[in-house]
Amino acid sequence: MAQFKDWCDSLDGKVGNHHRRVMTGKTAMLDAGIQATAAVVPGHYASEERVAHAFRRLGKKSAAKLIEDKLPTTKQIRSGDLGEIFATEWIDAYSGGFRAPVKRLRWKDHRNMAMRGDDVIGMKLDDKTQRLLFLKTEAKSRGNLTAQVLAEARAGLDKDGGLPSAHALTFISECLFGMNEIQMVDAIDDAQRKYGILAQSVTHLLFVFTGNAPEKMLTTALQNYPGLIGQWGIGLHVNDHGKFIAAVYNKVIADANNA
Repeated sequence: MAQFKDWCDSLDGKVGNHHRRVMTGKTAMLDAGIQATAAVVPGHYASEERVAHAFRRLGKKSAAKLIEDKLPTTKQIRSGDLGEIFATEWIDAYSGGFRAPVKRLRWKDHRNMAMRGDDVIGMKLDDKTQRLLFLKTEAKSRGNLTAQVLAEARAGLDKDGGLPSAHALTFISECLFGMNEIQMVDAIDDAQRKYGILAQSVTHLLFVFTGNAPEKMLTTALQNYPGLIGQWGIGLHVNDHGKFIAAVYNKVIADANNA
């Protein structure tokens, strides 16, 4: 996990019926944040089993090269990828039982291209109904967050009537089938083809990773939402956003070569 609690201060708040959390990286703890983040980044691009297989067959240098060849080299794509990684890590650790079961970045068309479709979809089985609940997520990473960026995120969340797209769910289902997670595959099939997905089974997560304080803009974005789907606005604020990202990816490469 990215261990946000170890290197960030956190402030929760309510915005009407919606939830807002802002995590702020503590200056004295940013090195710890870089290390914790670098520890989880490789697993978002390649499974441990895949890296271990390369290590057994070809040795340490080839396993390190496998990881490095999957990492983006441009600042923009690194920023976007890390925003999605942080959103995924937050869902798995702090969302109250939702899980992002597929690490999408493993299936990128090219390391310097952004993924298409819904950024992240968290899912969990309702204890009473055993039907899926969904956390449809848009992740944005910017050195300077603006209202326009949040408007773009809102447009993404509102696509497909605010529901997870059929394409995204089919992709997740196919990946999970290959991972032998049959219970979740069946639950997705039931949601898509047996019961249908209702708005009340969906929550929206707007996740921003920023170099400027996001609290006011997140609050405004949540206040301005006119629909009926529950909203979570989560902000991760790290000063020197660009330097932090560069340090994380440099640490990932160094760790891979020193493993």
